[in-house]
Amino acid sequence: MTTNTPVARLSCIALDCPDARSLAEFYAAITGWPISPEADDDWVQLDSGGAVDLAFQQVDEYQPPRCPGQESPQQAHLDLVVDDLDEGERRVLALGATKHAVQPGTGFRVFLDPAGHPFCLVR
Repeated sequence: MTTNTPVARLSCIALDCPDARSLAEFYAAITGWPISPEADDDWVQLDSGGAVDLAFQQVDEYQPPRCPGQESPQQAHLDLVVDDLDEGERRVLALGATKHAVQPGTGFRVFLDPAGHPFCLVR
């Protein structure tokens, strides 16, 4: 028997990192989303004002993903829409992102956040 009634609703995507506050500030600068007042040292969440928030969980001995490759796979990444790829690139680099050496397409660009998570700016 199948049903169209959902079991749950997605409320948050959380990224492990070595410094939750610092990485939250990086993504807050990119998205414009404010940091939730309930943040603490180990968990900092951005309030998207919509259905799904973005959170950062501090992890001892954090190891960043390495992509491409499977030694320490990325398992997930964020796609962030921009109107202008060149301007978006300029701004995320100024905030502390690093442009990834591998750029597999032309309609998007791959970057690493300060904790080493890959993310893409897309048109």
